[in-house]
Amino acid sequence: MPETLVVALGGNAITRPGEPGTIPQQFEHTAETLHHLKPLFHSDCRLVITHGNGPQIGNILIRVEEGERRVPRLPLDTCVSDSQGGMGYMIQRIACEMFRREGIRRSAATIITQVLVSENDPDLMHPTKPIGPFYNRQEFCQIQRERPHWMMQEIDAGRWRRVVASPRPLRILEKEAIAALVDAGVVVIACGGGGIPVAWEGDRLVGVEGVIDKDHASSLLARDLRAQKLIIVTSVEQAAVRFGRPDQQWLKTITVRQARAYLEAGEFPSGSMGPKIEAGIDFVESGGTECIITSTEHVARAVRGEAGTHIVAS
Repeated sequence: MPETLVVALGGNAITRPGEPGTIPQQFEHTAETLHHLKPLFHSDCRLVITHGNGPQIGNILIRVEEGERRVPRLPLDTCVSDSQGGMGYMIQRIACEMFRREGIRRSAATIITQVLVSENDPDLMHPTKPIGPFYNRQEFCQIQRERPHWMMQEIDAGRWRRVVASPRPLRILEKEAIAALVDAGVVVIACGGGGIPVAWEGDRLVGVEGVIDKDHASSLLARDLRAQKLIIVTSVEQAAVRFGRPDQQWLKTITVRQARAYLEAGEFPSGSMGPKIEAGIDFVESGGTECIITSTEHVARAVRGEAGTHIVAS
């Protein structure tokens, strides 16, 4: 039986920091990202691609606020669904072009994915999820005057981002449809932006104002699919402890126990590497073979065990 791999792309795989993020730029970066995944497409493994939407959802919300005097305001769950469709289209289109060019006998399909959360989740009252662009001190002060309703968080020294609520994913409503497509050999693009947060009110589904962490949602999906590997793509080749210090240590292979100890010691901040380590621990503890954390250009090598940080059971 071929391996099933869930590849979780960060939002920066499509929109790069410091760029305007025009649609041509996003298509260009999507093509660069999928080029690095080409060895996986040529293999016989079954593939699911998930992706973040931090830069994109931030831009969508700015457009919503700028246009609210002319058109109806969009709730956050609808903004997430819009990002799923738009970003899924980019990934799907570039994948189809690559399959045709490379003679790869695969197809790709995007699933608009709803993810069940609890309306009583305490995280809904404490925004922590960074979205949108980074702002310097001058821009931060201007935003405080012009948009006092925004919750802002200093991500690192002298740089701020907007933060929104991030409820914990409980169940992926389309998991059976995703599994059926994966079994049929389709490259599935799912759980975009962590999925659209929804909750049950009686027999009615309602949207929830929040953005689900894509690493936690990807881990949940990988567990549902009984995937062998969860690959979390980020901006660095490996995770590190004592990051940025003279005694910094890159991590190649660590056990779940070691990963949890580093997490509890504060080595992995909640705004960056923390959710990725948590997602990896959850996946491996639930029966996954390994979680790999690496950068886009090293994905293929990391799958072969030549790069990346590998979280394993023991």
